[in-house]
Amino acid sequence: MEIAYINSPLGAIEIKGNEEGIASVRFLGSEEKETNVISENLQPCSNQLKEYFEGNRSQFDLKLNPEGTNFQKRVWDKLLEIPFNTTLSYLEMANRLGDPKVIRAAASANGKNPISIIIPCHRVIGSDGSLTGYGGGLHRKKWLLAHENPVKQQSLF
Repeated sequence: MEIAYINSPLGAIEIKGNEEGIASVRFLGSEEKETNVISENLQPCSNQLKEYFEGNRSQFDLKLNPEGTNFQKRVWDKLLEIPFNTTLSYLEMANRLGDPKVIRAAASANGKNPISIIIPCHRVIGSDGSLTGYGGGLHRKKWLLAHENPVKQQSLF
């Protein structure tokens, strides 16, 4: 498994993958030196994440290879269907999976998403509009949702 580190406005990000695709993208709690020479398997992911953070990308075009159960992969596939600048509740996610009773299992799979940002688990919120848990931290979830919102609040003063 190849590894690369990039810097972002939200801290260091670790990218793991190989010729079979991207296996994980995760925020690190510590600072990491950005990888100088990124392998050809990870370079497209690095470039696209940087474009996303610069505001120049709203969709990713990458080969993904996350490890998980069949149910988790079904949930992650549904997450990929959530458009940029759109949110969905956990209940809506369960309904899209075909059974509102799987809400807890869907929430658990959402929380185990190994490919942050690209598989947009940050776009799933509580039914009441609250920013429920996020593996990368609620401050990052709030930032990502604000970053994707084209309407920026202007200062009155």
